[in-house]
Amino acid sequence: MTHDTHATPSTFVLDWLASQQRAMVDCLAELVNIDSHSPDKAGNDTVADRIEAWLSAEGIEVIRHARPEAGDILEARLPGKSAGHTLLMGHRDTVFPTGTVATRGYSEQDDIGYGPGVADMKGGLVVNCFVLRALNQLPELPYPVHALFTADEEIGSPDGRAFIEQAAKGARAALNTEPGRVSGNVVTARKGGTAFLIEVRGQAAHSGVSHADGASAIETLARKIVKLHALTDYPAGITTNVGTITGGVARNTVAPYASAQLDTRFVTAEQRDQLYQALERIIAEPELPGTTATIKQTSEFYPLEAAMSSALFSRYQHHARQLGFDVEGEFTGGCSDAGWTASLGVPTLCGLGPVGALMHTDREYCRLSTLVPRAQALAATVLDLHTLCVPPE
Repeated sequence: MTHDTHATPSTFVLDWLASQQRAMVDCLAELVNIDSHSPDKAGNDTVADRIEAWLSAEGIEVIRHARPEAGDILEARLPGKSAGHTLLMGHRDTVFPTGTVATRGYSEQDDIGYGPGVADMKGGLVVNCFVLRALNQLPELPYPVHALFTADEEIGSPDGRAFIEQAAKGARAALNTEPGRVSGNVVTARKGGTAFLIEVRGQAAHSGVSHADGASAIETLARKIVKLHALTDYPAGITTNVGTITGGVARNTVAPYASAQLDTRFVTAEQRDQLYQALERIIAEPELPGTTATIKQTSEFYPLEAAMSSALFSRYQHHARQLGFDVEGEFTGGCSDAGWTASLGVPTLCGLGPVGALMHTDREYCRLSTLVPRAQALAATVLDLHTLCVPPE
C-alpha cells in the first residue's frame, strides 16, 4: 500500500487497520489451528514459522533465536529516528495438550471465535503482527518498535525471561497483548507469583510393630502446610496455596517421604521478599525428630505494580476514547511477562489484546469485533510515546 502523504501517520495507520478485520480473523484461525502446548517445541516453532513468514513478506526484519529445547524466540524490529524503542510482547504457547486442535479446532459463531488459545494469547499475537505491518508502511517512525514472541509464558518463562529482559533494555515502554478483560478493560496491575516444591524426608517404620521407631514425613508436611496457609492475607493481596501433595509408601508404613507443590501470590516486590523470608523460616522449623524439609523454587513471575502502568494507561485510554470505546484499568491476580519488564523500571501496560474470557478452559473465546479497535488503540499509543522518558541501558 502507498502511504497517503496528506494523512497524518496516526490516521493512515488507523485507516489501514480498519480495513483488516477479515484478514485478522483469518490469521487468528490459522494460529489457533496449530497445537502449541508449552512443552511442544515443534508446535511453537510452527506458530513462529507463520509469524515470521507474515512479517518477512512485508520486509520487516525478523531475528530468530534457535533454542535447543523450548520454542524458538522471534524478534521483529522496525527502525526509528530517535533512541528508545517501544517493545510489543506476546507468547505463542498455550496450556492445551498437543492433539487438542484435532478435536476442538478454531470455530466461529457470530462475533465469537472459539478454540485453544484463541484469546490467551493468539489473538494478541495477531494484533501485534498487524500493528507492525501498519507501522511498517509509514515513511519513518519517531523511534524504533520491536516485538518479542516467546514460547513458554504459561510455565513461567524459564527460557524466555532472559530474552524479555534483554529486549526491554533501553525501552521507553513495554506493551503486552495478553487478552483484554471480559469487561473490556486493560490490565494496569498484576500479582506476582512463585511456585515451590517442598520435600520432606522421614524414617520408615511398620505402623503396628514399631511405630515409635518411625518419623512421619507426612505429619511434618501437614504441620507445615497449616503454617504456610496461615500466611494468606486477603486484605494485603497475599495468598499461599498448597495445591498438590504426595507421600508415603503404604497405609501401614510410617511415611519416609512426602512432597507438596506450593503457589504464592503477592502484589509488590516488598511483599515477595517478606513472604520468601517467612517461607524459609517455616521450612527450617523443626516439627518432628527425624524429619527434615527443603524448599525449591520451580517458577516465578514478578508483579506489575500500578505505578509502572499509570502514564501509559492514560495515553491508551485517551486514544481508545478517540476511537469510540471506553476502557478502564483493572487489577488481576494472574501473572504475565509484563512483570519482568516492569521490574526493570520500564513503563508497562498489559491486557491490550482483543477481549476474551474463560481462558485455560474448553470454552475460551475471543470477541472478534475487538481485534481492529484494540489494534488501532495500540498503534495510536505506540505513536504517542515520544515524551516518555527512556530508561538508561
